[in-house]
Amino acid sequence: MSIEVKNITKFYNEQTALNAVNFTINKGEIVGFLGPNGAGKSTMMKIITGYIPPNSGKIYVCGNSVLENPFEVKKRVGYLPEKNPLYMDMYVREYLTFVAQIHKVKDVEKRVEDMIQLVGLCSESHKKIHQLSKGYKQRVGLAQSIIHDPEVLILDEPTSGLDPNQIKEIRDVIVSIGKQKTVLLSTHIMQEVEAMCSRVIIIRKGEIV
Repeated sequence: MSIEVKNITKFYNEQTALNAVNFTINKGEIVGFLGPNGAGKSTMMKIITGYIPPNSGKIYVCGNSVLENPFEVKKRVGYLPEKNPLYMDMYVREYLTFVAQIHKVKDVEKRVEDMIQLVGLCSESHKKIHQLSKGYKQRVGLAQSIIHDPEVLILDEPTSGLDPNQIKEIRDVIVSIGKQKTVLLSTHIMQEVEAMCSRVIIIRKGEIV
């Protein structure tokens, strides 16, 4: 089992963002996390990745507790947040090299080239990130999320704001990556789930429905 979520509850002041949420995701699944804006999708993903703590409950990623073994979890998880956090003044290749070195990737140069090929950045890899279209910036975000070869991939609204051609291209990349990894992706677009996912978890007002 790749992800195990047990009774996760999260409050923001008086507001309940997540209320006793439970689900499991098996190895090799591409699972859609579907719900309207404000349903708790991003909060759940931040908790799974160890970015924020829950108020109560437990989460295990590849058998490791997110709360007790956060570094082991982070080695196994790739994360693309909804707001893609890129260093705009770095060149594409420079940025991916930087991320690979943080993760202590072996043979950094080869891994960077492999990622550029995989996500379709060859024609743009000589540019600074701020010069790229939104679609290509998403590809850079995808590349950084998988550069350390994680077992689990967490993608928060990966096609948000893209045009139809870019959406199709990013979907194809995710499906290709998902053949070897466990993928949890959030969206509020039904066609997205139909195009990519083997299963769907629907959340509304912080509860699985």
